[in-house]
Amino acid sequence: MSTSTPAENADATGSGQAAPARPRPELPPAGQTPVAQRPHGGAGDRLRLWWDALARPAQWAFGAPFVLFIALLPILNIPVLTTVGTNFGAVMAQFGMYALIAIGLNVVVGQAGLLDLGYVGFYAIGAYTLAILTSPDSPWNVTQPEGWLSDDWAWLAILPVAVAITAMSGLVLGSPTLRLRGDYLAIVTLGFGEIVRLLADNLDEITGGGQGLKSVAYPRLGVTEELPNGVFSAGNVGSTLNSGVWWFWLSLVFIIISLLLVGNLERSRVGRAWVAIREDEDAAEIMGVPTFKFKLWAFVIGASIGGVSGAIYAGQVQFVIPTNFNIINSVLFLCAVVLGGQGNKLGVILGAFIIVYLPNFFLGRTSLFGIPIDGNAIANYKYLFFGVALMVLMIFRPQGLIPVRQKLLTYGRELYVAARRTLAKVPDGGPQPAYATSAPSSGTAGTSGAPGAPAGSTGGHAPTGRGPDGPTDSDPTGNDGTTDGGNR
Repeated sequence: MSTSTPAENADATGSGQAAPARPRPELPPAGQTPVAQRPHGGAGDRLRLWWDALARPAQWAFGAPFVLFIALLPILNIPVLTTVGTNFGAVMAQFGMYALIAIGLNVVVGQAGLLDLGYVGFYAIGAYTLAILTSPDSPWNVTQPEGWLSDDWAWLAILPVAVAITAMSGLVLGSPTLRLRGDYLAIVTLGFGEIVRLLADNLDEITGGGQGLKSVAYPRLGVTEELPNGVFSAGNVGSTLNSGVWWFWLSLVFIIISLLLVGNLERSRVGRAWVAIREDEDAAEIMGVPTFKFKLWAFVIGASIGGVSGAIYAGQVQFVIPTNFNIINSVLFLCAVVLGGQGNKLGVILGAFIIVYLPNFFLGRTSLFGIPIDGNAIANYKYLFFGVALMVLMIFRPQGLIPVRQKLLTYGRELYVAARRTLAKVPDGGPQPAYATSAPSSGTAGTSGAPGAPAGSTGGHAPTGRGPDGPTDSDPTGNDGTTDGGNR
């Protein structure tokens, strides 16, 4: 067997002249391809590439109307989205709290790769800090007549204290336990969440025990004759702008602040360290990343965001009780992160919306698209449906509904596609602008110099196989019967 040469290819044309050289496609330098022209696949990649190609002012120009539309959802009461059995504003307020929790838990689970099953403990600490310092039933109330804090500013003044105490609890928990990994860390964090709940249930003199703490402080804004306690009061239920809408707007402000904070951290050295720890902690430590320090940072930042959500919850319901901070809620928080997409901030917000909205959507409904249903019974089986949904998701889309996409500094995927680009031509010799999955071959064998011809042929215009000119019309696969032709 022999391999054809350019001279033999020229003779095979029958003209005795060499075929004109085909122009080689110019490959752009690595990292200099416009964002919109980079390789992609699927609608999600197209949307990301379109968004990344926009300048920062353009991103704000598109993002601000979208955020405004989300903020107006409780007022618009769109028939397709609104709930029947409960107030849609209250549902959106609950979604705001869950979204904050999902963002904080995503820092721990999605970014740093730490399995935390007791995140509800931070949520409870934030809520109880506000309740203990502002409830009249607490011996540590600082808003009583002899106290030093006014009722009007109590919630806003205690919020930084709740965040600081929650962050400190994350530091205390993480310092001795973050050297553990995997299932061991999950068990420790699960125990932490149960310890916080049991302490709240047994410290009767401070937390009120099973009876809880009532009359917790909240922002006293918009005080009028019709609303003597302000717009954030639980008694504001009669108008379109009820207390749930106002709490949702307040939660939306903290969500935006948290997204900006976490987004800047992701693009910094801290975020790159988190990703390295998540992918392979041993390799990151060998490369000089102080893994324990960055894991502790993730724990503290995640705990702080959970504390904000707990303070919002305590102020909204104005009553805290230990049974609201059980392991079921902790699993629901983790379910929101896994369902939406670990590591993706917008994905976990979508997961939180699904967790909160779907049970409330069915609550009180007697028909759906003309089909009679028992909405209350469906809502009662929410845990079953979430479990089935997670199992299906783990089988068909384990990365979540909106998976994370890490930007490689070296544009590795772009280099891969550029390296695999084909130099094949169509049979008439024209260029074929397409991507191929393999590199072109140097030619096919023939004993007479006609590339791709059967063994023993003596020339002529035999059709070529998978040689430099690509597959032929007679055999589009390039399988011409030779033993060493084509790509190997």
